Amino acid sequence: MNTIHPRWKSSCMTLIYFTFPYYSIVLHFFPLKQMPVGVPKVPFRAPGDEDANWVDLYNRLYRERLLFLAQDINHEIANQLMGLMVYLSAEDANKDMFSFLNCPGGSVIPGVGIFDVMQIIVPDVHTICMGVAASMGSFILIGGEITKRIALPHARVMIHQPASTYYDGPAADFHNESKHVTMLRDYITKCYIERTGTPGEVIQRDLNRDVFMSATEAQAYGIVDAVAEG
Repeated sequence: MNTIHPRWKSSCMTLIYFTFPYYSIVLHFFPLKQMPVGVPKVPFRAPGDEDANWVDLYNRLYRERLLFLAQDINHEIANQLMGLMVYLSAEDANKDMFSFLNCPGGSVIPGVGIFDVMQIIVPDVHTICMGVAASMGSFILIGGEITKRIALPHARVMIHQPASTYYDGPAADFHNESKHVTMLRDYITKCYIERTGTPGEVIQRDLNRDVFMSATEAQAYGIVDAVAEG
């Protein structure tokens, strides 16, 4: 079972965050006064500073190129993640990013936007499913760099086609909406085929219903490349 082993080294504590099949993520935390009450914060010492300051947990993780998607996908969270990926790519194009997913689904258009940005930025994006990656969550999971997509041992994955509810307009526009949904379905199907290696007829059949998978089943399907050791 993966464990966390804190150890003191000089004036800081080194915390091994996770050990995966091919790499480990290491974070460094510095001793500080008691954490303020409210939003979770962690100590961070900027280069050149003598003292550490409390910063928002996610802000601290972003500095280490660790991105979290732990909610339904909407335009706001998609814009935040896309902006972060573009910024981090411009900051250092040679350093990988790690996207941790516990996502039950959400809006199609913002989810496709996240997927597309992952494909165009220069750094590799590791995707790690922790908990669940369902619907658009599983689509983002397959968008990670091939060979760098991982599921935790008890994670669950669910795939299906996008619903037509992404468009909020009058009934007269239903025909136009259906054309856009068909285009999205074709694109999503194509991506699943290309990025999983599963035959097209199997993908098309499975996307027409809700298909749930364990971590090992998702690996066999080609959605992830490895399952973290439990």
